[in-house]
Amino acid sequence: MREKFSLFVVKAFARVGELRNREDGQALAEYALILALVSVASIVALTALGGSISGVLSNISGQISGAV
Repeated sequence: MREKFSLFVVKAFARVGELRNREDGQALAEYALILALVSVASIVALTALGGSISGVLSNISGQISGAV
C-alpha cells in the first residue's frame, strides 16, 4: 500500500512538472498582447488623422457638389 502511494505521489509531481513546462498558454498571452498593441496603435493613428481625413472628404464632397 505504501508503494502505491509513493508511486502516486511521484506521478503527481511529474504531472505537475509537465503542466508547468507547457507553453500553450504563453502563446495565447503573446497573441493577446500583440492584438492589444495593434488596437491601441490603430486608435491613436485614427484619432490623430481623423480631422485630416474628414477635411479631405469634405473637400472632395464639396467639389463633387459644385461640379454637378
